[in-house]
Amino acid sequence: MRDFIKISVVTLAVVISTIVFIVLLQQFKTKDVAEDIISLNGLHIAPLDSSRKAVPNFSDYADVIEKKQAFFAYLQPEIQRQNEIVLKEREMVIALQALFLKQQEFNKHQKAVFKKLAKKYQFSSDKSLSVEQTLETLVRRVDTIPEALILVQAANESGWGESRFAQKGYNFFGLWCFKKGCGFVPKQRTDGAEHEVARFRDLSHAVMTYVRNINRHYAYKDLRVIRQILREADKPVTARALAVGLSSYSERGQEYIDELLSMLRVNRKHMETES
Repeated sequence: MRDFIKISVVTLAVVISTIVFIVLLQQFKTKDVAEDIISLNGLHIAPLDSSRKAVPNFSDYADVIEKKQAFFAYLQPEIQRQNEIVLKEREMVIALQALFLKQQEFNKHQKAVFKKLAKKYQFSSDKSLSVEQTLETLVRRVDTIPEALILVQAANESGWGESRFAQKGYNFFGLWCFKKGCGFVPKQRTDGAEHEVARFRDLSHAVMTYVRNINRHYAYKDLRVIRQILREADKPVTARALAVGLSSYSERGQEYIDELLSMLRVNRKHMETES
């Protein structure tokens, strides 16, 4: 009987030890994976050599199809690069959220990454939000934008790259700035208005500013909500679905959305991407 009890106790101890080891191993793996993601130098990806090259003169193309294909081919590498950066940032946000839910605090390095992302996506000055609330909103904001949507907006806003803002300042998106001398003074600017059409030093900064603007400006909250709903439903986040959330991008509202949807349909065959 004593031998039986002794064996049972030993067996129980082994079982408990195994369970504890598995739990600790799982926690260790989760912690390691999350911390590895956060510790990656993923907030920077080397710029493309082509980013600083002069914008092609798209008006030189006599064939419309060739011009469209050249336009898309010029922009696509930088769009893909910016989405890659955002995707890495998103992985960090999700890892930070998982860690915070588990341990309710960050170490010094994690806190630095959290603050950097919060600042980029305009949360650093909002003291009313808790860390948990900020992370929840970051998950909604830090996400990629369909390549096809960026391409047709660029085509629409820049006249297929022929506008002077695109040719001389890499501004393919009609982005404004509000500091004197920051860009081009629009020829038809309303009296008393102070905005300028932004001038960028290269294509990289132009696309980055557009993506950041869509992901954090209050005017595009509808787009971000649509994207989050699709993510949570495990459905594809398409250009057509998100275009519906861009009514505030133009004074034309629904007419602008309809135009983007039409451009997506007509030009899909000229893009090497899903729409």
